[in-house]
Amino acid sequence: MALSVKLAAFAAATAFTASAAFAQTYPDRSITMVVPFAAGGPTDTVGRLVAEKMSADLGQTILVENVGGAGGTLGAGQVATAEADGYTILLHHIGMATSASLYRNLAYNPTEAFEYVGLVTEVPMTLVARKDFEPTDMASFITYVKANAETITMANAGIGAASHLCGMLFMQAMEAPIVTVPYKGTGPAMTELLGGQVDIMCDQTTNTTEQIKGGTIKAFAVTSPARLEIFPDLPTVVEGGLPGMEVSIWHGIYTPKGTPAEVNDRLAASLQKALADPEIVAKFGELGTAPSPAADATPAALKAKLEGEIARWKPVIEAAGVYAD
Repeated sequence: MALSVKLAAFAAATAFTASAAFAQTYPDRSITMVVPFAAGGPTDTVGRLVAEKMSADLGQTILVENVGGAGGTLGAGQVATAEADGYTILLHHIGMATSASLYRNLAYNPTEAFEYVGLVTEVPMTLVARKDFEPTDMASFITYVKANAETITMANAGIGAASHLCGMLFMQAMEAPIVTVPYKGTGPAMTELLGGQVDIMCDQTTNTTEQIKGGTIKAFAVTSPARLEIFPDLPTVVEGGLPGMEVSIWHGIYTPKGTPAEVNDRLAASLQKALADPEIVAKFGELGTAPSPAADATPAALKAKLEGEIARWKPVIEAAGVYAD
């Protein structure tokens, strides 16, 4: 065997041994989970619930760091350039897929800058309005919005936010342009809806459930394929007459490109254990969602989901002609 071949084989064996040893001791210090949205928002809520349970399993604290701005791309970009050692992870939602089309000059490639850990949950959306909005059911809601599209205002949490994406699908399904009012986050958008400054909004159940139950906003439909247990009287958008509007805001966990597969697998195993915890199941249920099953909380499932969603949203965004840069 030539000397160069021997050296290459030795280097490969050494690297494999070092990687395996690292994986066996991982983690030996705290982990930072970057959530690319403001604290208190729906994605932050999901992240903190999961981080708490994963921390217990890993034996190390997972610290949640909120890095909001630019539709989630600032936080994602921070993780993309972080050291690939498993101590910086990213919890992102559907915006990981839509940013590929919304941002024409994105600083990173969503499919190439990260490794995958697994899916966390798919949160349904709700079509809601200020509590004194005139329509009383989904049929009258559609009729009213179409007739008054030029004067109705629709809030969202900013370009690239879940509420913005759902709003685009809504206008596409309605075949009617509506005046959209972007805010710097879900909190301000909901505050304005509660105060009656805007008319309607489409947002995750993790952000609307409490308000709907309290009667401070009016709900018309859910965007899930089936009705939700917490809102059995709310029709789905398909039942209500908008078949093109089914959407869920899925969340996944990623690590920087180059993170060892053994580390990603350890994180995936911890995620699966966290999502099976009865407390997580119960708390997610209160928010109108459910944890992803073990088969989806895997690197392969998240990779397939991201790639499929990039393909799905690209024509929607291009048809709307609304970009973030």
